[in-house]
Amino acid sequence: MIRHIVLLTFADTATDAQIQAVEDGLSALPARLSQLQAYVIGRDLGLGEGNATFAVTADFATVDDYIVYRDDPEHRRVITECIRPILAGRTAAQYEI
Repeated sequence: MIRHIVLLTFADTATDAQIQAVEDGLSALPARLSQLQAYVIGRDLGLGEGNATFAVTADFATVDDYIVYRDDPEHRRVITECIRPILAGRTAAQYEI
C-alpha cells in the first residue's frame, strides 16, 4: 500500500472562497478515481503557529494507482486552477504502509 501526504500552505491573501474551491475540487476526486483506497482532506485547525493551511492524505494499492491519481486531468485542473494561484508552500511524501 502506498500513502501520499501533501501539506499545502496558502498565501495570506487566499480567500475562504478560494480555499473552499480547493476543498470542493479535491473532494470530488474519489467519485471519479477508484484507485483511491482512502482519501482524507482538511483545513488546518490553527492550533499551532506555523502549521500548513491544508492537508491531503491518500492511500493506493500500488504505485501505478498513485500515478493514475497524480496524472488525472481533473486532479491536474484543481492543482492548476485552484491551488497554484494561492499556493505559498507545498511539501509531500509518498511511502509504503
